[in-house]
Amino acid sequence: MKRHLVIFARAPQAGRVKRRLAGEIGQTAAVRFYRTILGQQIRRLANDRRWSVWLFVTPDDSLGHPAWRGIPRGRVSRQGSGDLGQRMKRPFEALPPGPVVLVGSDIPAMRRQHIAHAFRLLGRHDLVFGPASDGGFWLVGARRAKPMPRALFARVRWSTAHALADTLAGIPNRFSTVLADTLDDIDDAPDLRRLQQKVAQPSKSFTAL
Repeated sequence: MKRHLVIFARAPQAGRVKRRLAGEIGQTAAVRFYRTILGQQIRRLANDRRWSVWLFVTPDDSLGHPAWRGIPRGRVSRQGSGDLGQRMKRPFEALPPGPVVLVGSDIPAMRRQHIAHAFRLLGRHDLVFGPASDGGFWLVGARRAKPMPRALFARVRWSTAHALADTLAGIPNRFSTVLADTLDDIDDAPDLRRLQQKVAQPSKSFTAL
């Protein structure tokens, strides 16, 4: 069956993305940074024949946003209403048969090999999570050989150090779960400076900050 890779994204608009980072470096710089990372991620992942890429976006009226270039229009969908958990669960219920991996849209270190590794793990497990060092997770995947856990993503303290632990605690024992690679997003200025230090030749988008 076909593999499905879902990118969960926000339209790169001031006040909607990277608000903590924007409070430290300014909204214009934060939006520019997010747009750069999102564009790189789409270009990096969209043309890999090992999976089909789908974009689930918010706000719901941003389906035609130019940031989604590179993704066929028929594969750009609304996240819909509800909290983060309710919105994340929708692609797993809506997409055609086959394993699904869902990732965030602002993970600078994410590469194709991380996605391929997650799909390989789903060959032996029902669910896979990519942990972040802050206690959250940047990736969740499901083999979908059986119905998804009904309470998946319920009672999760989002945007806290408990997000992954809360999610794992709500998964019944009949589902086998495994962890993939640990990667991080960029939440604030210190995170951004660490990223800049890792880049041998920073792009203009980074050096402008």
